[in-house]
Amino acid sequence: MDTAISTERHGAHASLAAVGFFDLAHAAAVLRAVEDAPSQLRGCEHVDVDLTQLVRIDGTGAVMLARLLDRLDHDGLQARLAEDRNPEAVRLIALYRSRRTDVPLRSAGAAGVLTRLGAAIATLPGTARGALDFTGRCAAAVPKTIASPPSVNWGSLPMLIQSIGADAWLVTSAANLLVGLIIGFIGVSQLGRFGATSYVPELVVVTHFRELGALITAIIVAGRSGAGLASEIATMKVSEEIDALRSIGFDPVRWLVVPRCLALVIVLPILTWIGDVFALGGALIATTTMTDMPIRMYLTATAGAITGTNFLAGLIKSPFLALAIGIVACGQGLATQGGAAAVGDRTTTAVVLSIFSVIAINAVFTLLFVVIGV
Repeated sequence: MDTAISTERHGAHASLAAVGFFDLAHAAAVLRAVEDAPSQLRGCEHVDVDLTQLVRIDGTGAVMLARLLDRLDHDGLQARLAEDRNPEAVRLIALYRSRRTDVPLRSAGAAGVLTRLGAAIATLPGTARGALDFTGRCAAAVPKTIASPPSVNWGSLPMLIQSIGADAWLVTSAANLLVGLIIGFIGVSQLGRFGATSYVPELVVVTHFRELGALITAIIVAGRSGAGLASEIATMKVSEEIDALRSIGFDPVRWLVVPRCLALVIVLPILTWIGDVFALGGALIATTTMTDMPIRMYLTATAGAITGTNFLAGLIKSPFLALAIGIVACGQGLATQGGAAAVGDRTTTAVVLSIFSVIAINAVFTLLFVVIGV
């Protein structure tokens, strides 16, 4: 017997009959039948669902039929199960409908761009509240950590510093080297029109030391280490290791989040400083190859442009950028619910939010420096 859903229409009234095997072994056929059924009910107001021709039904078939009924209800059709004909199947479907946690199926194309935009905006207050709540929990963990140092996994700190810093300096240095090359090429091409190529070293120092050095390094770390931290904690969450920590009396924020944020705060300024050096090297290559400026002259002009203000402006931002990466990545990891797919989703979200947070915090610092005249 074929697995199908047959339809009979009488004006605004229709009858659906589930026929055959609605079980896991025939899931593909059941899914096709469920997806095709609503297209045959356009213009109907009342739908009766008959289950007497079912040969077998299990949880898989019950879930799909429950979702079909949800979709019919969402589309405004009054769907009714014939309860007296197959009461066992009716009770199974009702069980899944009463315990469902997902939203009902919607007809294709029902949600437009404005609908999705409105739904996304509606979630912003809850997202902001959750972010502030986790930030507050992290801040509250600091004095508790000072009061009870054994509550933190200090043994993981050296490994975290190596993973986040020593293993990442090549990629962050290469990125800063390329940025220095770009600034040098642009500086030579633009300032050269006014005969001001001697100001290229100062342009590189001001642009990279104050802004791009910390920003580029933080973005690279957010994409590399932020993703790693988020996926690691998310995997621990779905495998119930976080629950195990709580059961033996450890606070996951102090045990996991504090050492990771501390490692980022230690490492990111160092990576920023190394990146600044490589950026100067990249700009040196670009400037000396495109102009007749001697290397000694370039180095002298660079040394004169490196002031305490330029040097510290970028390094002061780094710890705050590091904290943003750590809090976002660890917070997304701890918020994971579900299975392996949830780990990937939370990791992606952590990277996106970390990069956005880094850019936003950098912009705030730049505005602050401009206001106070630094």
